[in-house]
Amino acid sequence: MAGPWTFTLLCGLLATTLIQATLSPTAVLVLGPKVIKEKLTQELKDHNATSILQQLPLLGTIREQPAGGIPVLGSVVNTILKYVIWLKVTTANILQLQVKPSANDKELLVKIPLDMVAGFNTPLVKTIVEFHMETEAQAIVRMDTSASGPTRLVLSDCATSDESLRVQLLHKFSFLVNTLAKEVMNLLVPALPNLVKNQLCPVIKASFNGMYADLLQLVKVPISLSTDRLEFDLLSPAIKGDTIQLYLGAKLLDSQGKVTKWFNNSAASLAVPSLDNAPFSFIVSQDVVKAAVAAMLPPEEFIVLLDSVLPEIARRLKSSIGLINEKAADKLGSTQIVKILTQDTPEFFTDQGHARVAQLIVLEVFASSEALRPLFTLGIEASSEAQFYTKGDELILNLNNISSDRIQLMNSGIGWFQPDVLKNIITEIILSVLLPNQNGKLRSGVPVSVVKALGFEAAESSLTKDGLVLTPASLWKPSSTVSQ
Repeated sequence: MAGPWTFTLLCGLLATTLIQATLSPTAVLVLGPKVIKEKLTQELKDHNATSILQQLPLLGTIREQPAGGIPVLGSVVNTILKYVIWLKVTTANILQLQVKPSANDKELLVKIPLDMVAGFNTPLVKTIVEFHMETEAQAIVRMDTSASGPTRLVLSDCATSDESLRVQLLHKFSFLVNTLAKEVMNLLVPALPNLVKNQLCPVIKASFNGMYADLLQLVKVPISLSTDRLEFDLLSPAIKGDTIQLYLGAKLLDSQGKVTKWFNNSAASLAVPSLDNAPFSFIVSQDVVKAAVAAMLPPEEFIVLLDSVLPEIARRLKSSIGLINEKAADKLGSTQIVKILTQDTPEFFTDQGHARVAQLIVLEVFASSEALRPLFTLGIEASSEAQFYTKGDELILNLNNISSDRIQLMNSGIGWFQPDVLKNIITEIILSVLLPNQNGKLRSGVPVSVVKALGFEAAESSLTKDGLVLTPASLWKPSSTVSQ
């Protein structure tokens, strides 16, 4: 009979399962079939896949298993092969790969067409007898959830399909040579699938493992945010339709490498938009974008000699204060100072296609540079339209305009007054002083290394209600074949 301890344990496990089911990643990298094909094609090149095809031991294989172990047929085949001096693949190409959803929605079917020309030498003719061989290696990409480690993507079930195998003579010769060539081709038909499975499939598997390892390293490349940096880590992979999706957690680190904030999951669901023929997309949650903006715009103080820097605004400020208190306005000299202090960190809000940055500002007006106390202190809730744009593979944020949504009189040495009287001139001061400084900091941009690492020169951005989406700005021309 289960005791209280067992019941408590089961409840804990159930609670953990429910929490995991409701939590969402803070970023998702979605790779479409175009990127998967290109990355795997490059890995096949790096693993010298076509060289493996050229080294297939055709003659040795058909000699070892000439006729399925039947002695009489074996004797006939051995007689035929006495006329073959050598037999090998002379040229090999891996044609454009195909990546499709498999019958199982959580798996991908990868098709790798193979195009080869093989030839043999025989004393019956002075030239090489060549024939064309076509076949297709197929493999399944699935999630490995074994207990030995974290969930990962693996390639398995690599083999060739019988219906894809084609072998035909390239040139006609004499009746005797044609007959010999036909017999050799008949022997290759059952031998070639096993050769591909035993010789090429391990290379395909190693190539996929290399591609997957590169992707994991790619998402871990730090993103510089002024003195801080943002880093992503894989939480889990997934296969949806014909895409690979990497669910990511994130962390923010300071200049000393100390983690200041974790973003391993979010209680709010992060919607993953359809690729719509885009090769890839990188979706970052609103929480992460907010932290990135805050890292680039830390609390800061600005002190401005208003009459020297913005004389027209200084004159209008004096006029506006005169409507409240003439004596206070008369105290404003040529060294009058406006001090602007941004409080805490900016708040970042996204909606479909739009974003805003809200921030708390303290503004103080001093009659002169010698004054120890301000004439008054205002607390301002300000907001700006946030516009993202890209320059190459850099993401840049620009704050457009600014509005003083709420103004509160925090302290006054000139008597109580309704602060909205100064709303227009205060907004103009913030617009002229704060906004250029903040946009100057943001103009350096944020490098997004994933763009160039996946083969693209530039990116473009869009906004959803959940966060920011990056996609390539232009298509690249894939290398469709691996040739040798």
